[in-house]
Amino acid sequence: MGWCLVPMADRTLAQNRKARHDYLILETYEAGLVLTGTEIKSVREGSVNLRDGYAKFEDGELWLYNVHIAPYEKGSRYNHDPLRRRKLLLRKEELRKLMGKVQQKGLTLVPLRVYLKDNRWAKVELALARGKTKADRRADIAERDARRELERLRKDDFRG
Repeated sequence: MGWCLVPMADRTLAQNRKARHDYLILETYEAGLVLTGTEIKSVREGSVNLRDGYAKFEDGELWLYNVHIAPYEKGSRYNHDPLRRRKLLLRKEELRKLMGKVQQKGLTLVPLRVYLKDNRWAKVELALARGKTKADRRADIAERDARRELERLRKDDFRG
């Protein structure tokens, strides 16, 4: 068997659906995730919860907080702490750019999904986001309802 030249698709292991509901996504970034041996095994099984996760800068490095990676079932007593902070890997230019943007009022970094790139590397899709207000959420709901109504009318016209 030789090497396959066709790129492999990314395998999404966990998504943060609540983030798109609670935040207005401005930009997205792909960051590497530093994991221990038992953590990567749990991640490959899809035992990841991003719901309350966020990223923040400490001493010029970017860290991921509140992301729950379940302990590996077949792990020993040296298993990892499920809620420990994890280092995120980005290029220096991206880190500097993000640091400047996060210091602006109201902007935060939220993980959108965790996936395996080329079935090998654990990656996090990070979003630079601003929290939605009640008015923003109401507008989103009104827009979604209007789209559904249009879709329903199109179906009725097509049938009739």
